[in-house]
Amino acid sequence: MTVTMLPRPSGFQQIPAHSGLAELLASAQDEVITMSTLAGPTFGPREVKHGVRYRAIFPDHARTTPSVGRHLGALSLAGVAVRTIPHVPMNAIVIDGSVAVLPADSTNGSIAVLRLTSVVVNALELFERIWPDAVPLADRDLPHEADLSLREQEMLRLLALGATDEVAAAHLDISVRTVRRMVAQIMNRLGARSRFQAGVKAADRGWLLERAS
Repeated sequence: MTVTMLPRPSGFQQIPAHSGLAELLASAQDEVITMSTLAGPTFGPREVKHGVRYRAIFPDHARTTPSVGRHLGALSLAGVAVRTIPHVPMNAIVIDGSVAVLPADSTNGSIAVLRLTSVVVNALELFERIWPDAVPLADRDLPHEADLSLREQEMLRLLALGATDEVAAAHLDISVRTVRRMVAQIMNRLGARSRFQAGVKAADRGWLLERAS
């Protein structure tokens, strides 16, 4: 696995991908941002440095995929501001606004490290354009397993049938505040922006099939 490094438009240098990326991340002084489809270069909590700002965008489905969800939780605990959107447009890491790390060749897993202003600026502008609309993630929002609890499934079923928060609370013998907190947590777990979208996403994942039947 190699990195194609292009410090200038006129040349490049081959360096090992793993150690090369780790070295670049270790040199960060100000901010590291990443957009990840889960198929490109990324960093882990061990690469997070004190005093450096980190922001990361992942696809919504990463929240409810147990192994990936745990990774996102670890990043959040390490101090990374993690958000998710339905579709991440590209894989990229930008370090200190001056270096862009992009996939180069999927056949051998190589990545390209570019210092070309146009590439870095375009990646940063794309990131900043989608960041405000992405849903923030906190480590407490991540499930330890993919499925909902029986109470959460029943609550979603009631709400899908048109029950109010008050009716759902009475049926489940919990407070209205608890119902609303559970709904908010499920929406965060799913990366949903509305209750309706949460219901659609939960149904797509089969979370409501057993109860609905």
